[in-house]
Amino acid sequence: MADSLKNKTVKGVFWSAVERFSVAGISFVFGLVLARLLSPSDYGIIAMLNIFMAVSQTFIDSGFSSALIRKIDRTETDNATAFYFNIGVGVACYLILFFAAPLIARFYDEPILVSVTRVVGLNLLFNSLCVVQQALLSVRIDFKTQAKISLTATVLSGVIGIVLAYKGYGVWALVVQTVSSASFRMVLLWVLARWRPRARFSKASFRELFSFGSKLLASGLLDTIYNNLYTIVIGKKFTSASLGVYARAEHFAQFPAVNITGILQRVTFPVLSTIQNEDERLRVNYRKFLRLSAYAVFPLMMGLVAVADPLVRWILTDKWEGAILFLQILCFALMWYPIHAINLNLLQVKGRSDLFLKLEVWKKIIGVVTLCVTIPLGLTAMCVGRIVTSLIALFINTYYTGKLIQVGYWVQMKDLLPIFANSVVMLGVCLLVQMPLAGVHHALSLFLAVLVGGAYYVGSSFLFHSAELKELLGLLGRK
Repeated sequence: MADSLKNKTVKGVFWSAVERFSVAGISFVFGLVLARLLSPSDYGIIAMLNIFMAVSQTFIDSGFSSALIRKIDRTETDNATAFYFNIGVGVACYLILFFAAPLIARFYDEPILVSVTRVVGLNLLFNSLCVVQQALLSVRIDFKTQAKISLTATVLSGVIGIVLAYKGYGVWALVVQTVSSASFRMVLLWVLARWRPRARFSKASFRELFSFGSKLLASGLLDTIYNNLYTIVIGKKFTSASLGVYARAEHFAQFPAVNITGILQRVTFPVLSTIQNEDERLRVNYRKFLRLSAYAVFPLMMGLVAVADPLVRWILTDKWEGAILFLQILCFALMWYPIHAINLNLLQVKGRSDLFLKLEVWKKIIGVVTLCVTIPLGLTAMCVGRIVTSLIALFINTYYTGKLIQVGYWVQMKDLLPIFANSVVMLGVCLLVQMPLAGVHHALSLFLAVLVGGAYYVGSSFLFHSAELKELLGLLGRK
């Protein structure tokens, strides 16, 4: 049983990593090309819609995806019920967004948002048609198929976006790119997941799924609205160009943290769900996942802080230089993202979506207070406020983990502190290497910092016999 669990985990992590990094890497490259062809204000226009799309998508899922994955005795009726519900909510959300488009454009004082909103909103319809298919692939820990789907959709839509941007379509290049990506993904999930609804909608099944999913829905709404408050405030109080610069900095900062966390989270949830009633095994595997995620994410975030200046100036050009400081600050806030996510994952594994919701309420209250305090101080202070709220949230998220499996804040910090300290030393090494080349040769400065910083981190891991490095090498060898 233990060997089978490890095999599933290794296979799941491998293909989830293939999907995440291939898709994220290709998206990153396409994004760099588009950023050179388009202006910060074009990105700002799209960013203004983030909250509306994110909230709608949260309603479409309503926690049913997680409920299906967690439910060991799921039936075809459960799958069909979730499918019909998702479609119904998707249509409703699109219609609301369609008729609200003029109000959104008036709020931001951007007339083009009327047509942009109505076209981008089509993503909601496409996404609602394939929530169950993706959930079932995750249940099977079939991330290989998901990798094929995501990669194909990303490449096709990216090429379309670049062609339109090159031809001078501006913000519409980004609009068509995102809509075509969602449509390709939906078609491929229907073809490759090989699932069709074969049962009717069941009220009993709906009540059971919603009893678990409703708390995740409420938590998701709180998280989505809070995470997009910054774009609302910046888009309303500042210019679309300022919002575009902030959004690009956040995108860069999220790249390592969110993608690596996504790999682990997608695999750990179904895997840990299979041992949800075995606390000792759960405790051991949980701490291992925490350390592995920190071992991968912490040095990447510290490295990104070190190379932010040459990275932005060389890859995006000087017109994006306003993103450099924002990127550095946001890296310190987002480096804790995987620890937050895995702690919350445990509550779902244990079926305690009520505690999940309770934690989200408290964290969002603290976050909103911090935002309100920092708004008058400007964009830089708002970014620093995100570090403060992240550290407070870390303490809050670990509270119930300590109660449920005795892996609370101090246990986790003891596990993570050596990794954090080594990553900070690596940051210093990267900065020292760049000093002679500062402002002279951005590409060479970036290359040397990455090379020397990476060599230091791996070398120090070997020198101090890092258990995490041994675990990663073991997983790679096993694969």
